[in-house]
Amino acid sequence: MASVLLYHVVGDLTVGKPELVEFSETETVEAAIRAIGESTECGIPVWKRMPHVGMIEKNEMRQQRFVGILTSLDIVSFLAKTQCWEDQDKAMKTQVSDVVVPNKALLKIVDPATRLIDALEMMKQGVRRLLVPKSKVWKGMSKRFSILYNGRWLKNNENASSSNLIANANRPSSSSTSTYMRDKFCCLSREDIIRFLIGCLGALAPLPLSSISSLGAINLDYSSIEASLPALEATQKHPGDPSAVAVVEITPDGHLKILGEISASKLWKCDYLAAAWALANFSAGQFVMGVEDNVSSRLLPDFSVNSPLQDNITANGGGSPRLRKFSSRSIGFNPVSLSFGVGRSMYRGRSAPLTCKAWSSLAAVMAQMLSHRATHVWVTEDDNDDVLVGVVGYSDILLAVTKQPAALIPSTRSITELASEIQS
Repeated sequence: MASVLLYHVVGDLTVGKPELVEFSETETVEAAIRAIGESTECGIPVWKRMPHVGMIEKNEMRQQRFVGILTSLDIVSFLAKTQCWEDQDKAMKTQVSDVVVPNKALLKIVDPATRLIDALEMMKQGVRRLLVPKSKVWKGMSKRFSILYNGRWLKNNENASSSNLIANANRPSSSSTSTYMRDKFCCLSREDIIRFLIGCLGALAPLPLSSISSLGAINLDYSSIEASLPALEATQKHPGDPSAVAVVEITPDGHLKILGEISASKLWKCDYLAAAWALANFSAGQFVMGVEDNVSSRLLPDFSVNSPLQDNITANGGGSPRLRKFSSRSIGFNPVSLSFGVGRSMYRGRSAPLTCKAWSSLAAVMAQMLSHRATHVWVTEDDNDDVLVGVVGYSDILLAVTKQPAALIPSTRSITELASEIQS
């Protein structure tokens, strides 16, 4: 076990983190779209309102107020429903309590002095957010060179006497102070954890140089949909973690050829109404690769999308929503040809899925995910860039970094080879 996981605490990762602003379940879908655009991991925690403003709230009470995490895929799937298109304004004013999938296990309140290794274990069990109180006990100082005394983290001080250590150890920790009045919290995501770990690659050796295959980090249990099927069927797959569905073609030899993905990552900052219309009307292949703006009316009928995020009411209150023609670019994808099969010509652009190889190093995959702000990377065959093997998500990386060194296969790759792989 790497010492960096044992001697660091989650409080180290909260330095500089903004204070949590709770997003209530009574907020509208329109407000959620704006909030998700500023979030991490393409989703926001949703909360029930406090019964009384300014009341003293225990951690257990706050945990019970947590509802679940609302993602961009949840919203687009909701807006793609027939009843939403019949009344778009009503759909955008819908409370998020009708959209979010309740799951209290996705968030856990932890003490700032919780060891990093313990936090990783929680996230390996399915926790996606850690709520850390910025209490008066925790000074928000880095504990990198701290010492552990009787289960509590203390500042490493050459002048600290044994009597001071005992006095500090007997002082109640923030976890023993169960109530907080107007206490400030910050939220840590798995992306924050991975970003911290990539700054400690040397301390994690030999893990960073090891391939994701040797670490067992490739998840073979992923969701997929054929390109010829309606894109809306992807929402029926109920992808868990990562929140992504691979769009594939089946080759003559039975392999799955990945064309793209329908995921919270790809829909993170898109035009939600345009994406919802495309999800409801296009095939999965057409959706992920985009459509030509000048395609024939048989394939893409003329229609207009009312955007609720624009000014749609005139000064006298008698105006109507401004109409704009649908464009595949408004979904966030670049146009390509609609003809599937061998020899097709396409310009993939942003619709191209993020991929790696089974022999890719753990460090390279981590850097790839962080640089693209992605929650996962698809794994393809060594000799074929499009044949899908599996996927690597945040939980898979957390499992890999906590592997025992004895279980690893020694790697002969050099630091120079690793550096060139990350740069490529």
